[in-house]
Amino acid sequence: MKLKFIIVIALIYFHVPIFGQNNFSDNPLDAIFETKDSKNFWIAFDKMDKTKENPFVEYMQKGSLGVKAFTEYRIINADSLFSVVKKRKADYESSRNVLNGLSSKEKRVRAIYSALKYWYPKAKFPPIYFVYGRFNSGGTSAPEGVVVGIEKLQNLDGISGLIAHELIHYQQNITGKDMLLKWCLMEGGADFIGELISGESINQFSYQYGAKHKDKLCEEFVSRLKNTDNQDWLYGTSNKDDRPNDLGYWIGYKITESYFNKQKDKQKAIDEILNVKDPLQFLKQSGFLDVYIEKYQKSKKENYDAFFK
Repeated sequence: MKLKFIIVIALIYFHVPIFGQNNFSDNPLDAIFETKDSKNFWIAFDKMDKTKENPFVEYMQKGSLGVKAFTEYRIINADSLFSVVKKRKADYESSRNVLNGLSSKEKRVRAIYSALKYWYPKAKFPPIYFVYGRFNSGGTSAPEGVVVGIEKLQNLDGISGLIAHELIHYQQNITGKDMLLKWCLMEGGADFIGELISGESINQFSYQYGAKHKDKLCEEFVSRLKNTDNQDWLYGTSNKDDRPNDLGYWIGYKITESYFNKQKDKQKAIDEILNVKDPLQFLKQSGFLDVYIEKYQKSKKENYDAFFK
């Protein structure tokens, strides 16, 4: 299983207003890849059979901001980490060399960051921390930066596209009433711009399913998009049918793509995608769901414009 399928859901679960930070570098060449926690983890790991003390206390004490961001809900504390590592030593061992070749990925990611700087000159670039946790999260986006759980990685395939997606979330300032549409524009917009700057798609299976079942899904989404219930669209399904997780990424991408294609000034369009003020008006201007909205409104004996009020 490629990395992108392992951690794409874990990396983001409802983005809170930690993005658009001003304390990150505005120079793509200054992007930080922090890997010292990996070295500290293996020093502790190799001490396990040589001491009666918990060697991961030092790992935690010397931890980067990434370890600190990973602690509260994931690592918990040194004792919790020690307990899991003892039970899953072989699983941790399989990731010992997974960061080999990261330098080539760094070059790729810096090129991606530079591409975003072209499209969005106001962009900020968060550091990326590679840390070890307890096999309960592939990573997270935090005020400190992007944090990746190394123990969940089998390889580095797809990591450039995944970081591109995360990078976009740090630029977004999507406002307006909370609803399924808003969250799908957040995720789909990150996918769209992330793909634009990296050339990589990180949610191919859900996108293939969405294209194959477009009419049925669009009709359902129109009836749901104003609700706050995200089930069957983001971060999980009810198993009512064979749909994959995260179809909200697909439909948010398609709406964003349609909006982008209609704008003459593409750089301005990127700014507007990152800073959606009114999700319903953005949807209207995209035109992507017009056919389905007209059909839905007709069934309710209401006109098209009334849908967006």
